Amino acid sequence: MGPSPVETIRSGLAGRSIVLVGMMGAGKSSVGRRLATRLQLPFSDADVEIEKAAGMTIPEIFASRGEAEFRDGERRVIARLLAEGAKVLATGGGAYMSQETRDRVARSGISVWLKADFDVLMRRVRKRSNRPLLKNPDPEQTLKRLMDDRYPTYALADLTVLSRDVPHEVVVNEIIQELAERLGQEASA
Repeated sequence: MGPSPVETIRSGLAGRSIVLVGMMGAGKSSVGRRLATRLQLPFSDADVEIEKAAGMTIPEIFASRGEAEFRDGERRVIARLLAEGAKVLATGGGAYMSQETRDRVARSGISVWLKADFDVLMRRVRKRSNRPLLKNPDPEQTLKRLMDDRYPTYALADLTVLSRDVPHEVVVNEIIQELAERLGQEASA
């Protein structure tokens, strides 16, 4: 009997992080917390860390400093988090759009795109009012545009796992299977 999928992942990471990327509402934070628990790794949410560093909420940062300054802070926070060693890291929806961040993730981690379809995302983001990019008269059209802009870049991630309306544990199990397969292949290469 060989190592368990969790053991394969923990040894195969070799200090790298698992970085969850995808749209707002894809479940990066809730799935990430559960994944970290299962893998016995620390969990970090980049958005929470950005808010701590700035001393204000993300909507406040967008309103007072603008998206460009937010994105600059986001790049710095993600760089710091990745330098801390192996963890599960949930990133904000726009973080992976930065070439600098993608390069850093490629060096220090394994990226997992939590891919969700429009209806799933819309249902989830409607439940929260803290989405600054959707604060406009046509959030549906904005979300579609963001998906069109971002999905080709998210597709560059190392792994893609479907985020859909199933219990989070189902998605976590699928990520663990994909990671174990990937890291097992790396170990035997």
